[in-house]
Amino acid sequence: MARYTGPKLKLSRRVGVPIVDTPKHTSKRQLTTPGMHGFRGRRLRDYGVRLNEKQKLKYHYCVQEAQFRRFIAEASRRPGNTGDVLLQLLERRLDNVVRRAGLARTIWGARQLVAHGPVKVNGRKVDRPSYLVRVGDTISFKEKIGKVAREAMESLAGHEVAGWINFNPAELNIKIVSLPTPDQIPFDINANLIVEFYR
Repeated sequence: MARYTGPKLKLSRRVGVPIVDTPKHTSKRQLTTPGMHGFRGRRLRDYGVRLNEKQKLKYHYCVQEAQFRRFIAEASRRPGNTGDVLLQLLERRLDNVVRRAGLARTIWGARQLVAHGPVKVNGRKVDRPSYLVRVGDTISFKEKIGKVAREAMESLAGHEVAGWINFNPAELNIKIVSLPTPDQIPFDINANLIVEFYR
């Protein structure tokens, strides 16, 4: 599957918000529009506003368009608010769980960590970043990854672990205790606009 490998900061500048919580992306100077004085551009119409919200979510979770459409289709089939279900599905991806636990600084680092194969879900090796975890699942890591994980945790000192997961740093274990709710997602997004975009 094709993957965006270009400069990540361009993605933040394109949508106007930091898609990653790193100093490089959160700096006000970096998020200004390109050009000597900053191109002001036209005010976005309804379509542009919805497109921008969709792109924000895609970039934040590092998901391609075809995969994102499958998440939308799955969310619309399930009971409940489609926007909330969509956020819940994206939040339950294995690469995102590793990021929320503080074992990787960015989603790209979390994807690489999972793809290299040291992650086990309920004792079985899983190397697919898109794997959806369930309530009650236990995520563990091979011993060889301990040093890398501890370095990541030290670099992310003060990181708050998401409320729907239970992380034990001593044993490097993650337990999924509940499904994520929209207020537990530390990224400002209007999921209903994204659902409207696809209607």
